[in-house]
Amino acid sequence: MSTTQYGILVVEDDFRIADIHKAFIEQSDGFYVVGLARNGSEAKVLMAQHADAIQLILLDAYLPDVEGLELLWAIRRDYVHVDIVMVTAAREVETISEALRGGVFDYLIKPIEATRMTQMLTRFRREREALANRAEMSQDELDQVLARLRPGEPQRLAAKTLPKGIDRLTLRCVVDSLAAERDSQTAMQVAQSMGASRSTARRYLEFLVAEQAVNAEIGYGDVGRPERRYRLLDVSQTRLEAL
Repeated sequence: MSTTQYGILVVEDDFRIADIHKAFIEQSDGFYVVGLARNGSEAKVLMAQHADAIQLILLDAYLPDVEGLELLWAIRRDYVHVDIVMVTAAREVETISEALRGGVFDYLIKPIEATRMTQMLTRFRREREALANRAEMSQDELDQVLARLRPGEPQRLAAKTLPKGIDRLTLRCVVDSLAAERDSQTAMQVAQSMGASRSTARRYLEFLVAEQAVNAEIGYGDVGRPERRYRLLDVSQTRLEAL
């Protein structure tokens, strides 16, 4: 489990979507929700009160009192340490282009799949941890952090690309546990199958989700509580062949 916790501010006027984002973030290793803002005014107040605790903002483009892009530029000006991810139904190229010029970390178009959100959070955590306490980096190190690949080059889980805390043998055990069952599995089920702790299984499963080898979905347990379930994707063999 990640020892560093990153605070997220969710700026979303639809309380149902905001609650979904909050529930997902609270299930994600290394992240917690600092606050929920329904409009630009509330977002500015929360930023002023909790600026040091917020590292990432999930920002909708459509807010009742301000344009999301206007708020984006204001945050960029006043809080340079914060990363911003647009989470919006806005598909217009003009909006996307301005957001990219504004330096957004990512742009997610609603409705958002859990796998895509997990990929974004995993990449955010990886880049933040890689840049922490570093005075300088080489081009190769920077390219690895940014996960930049040559056009057409498949992303594989080769040993040299496995991040700190991910062991090849344990990773293979997690994959084998998923492959042995027809139905999707919870982190606890995988942990019991491979004889590891739930937190260890969860860390490896989320890594596989970020590598697009495993799909994560929200299911419901016996008492109706939501739980994340994991299933190997059809492309898994291609993704995992370097293991």
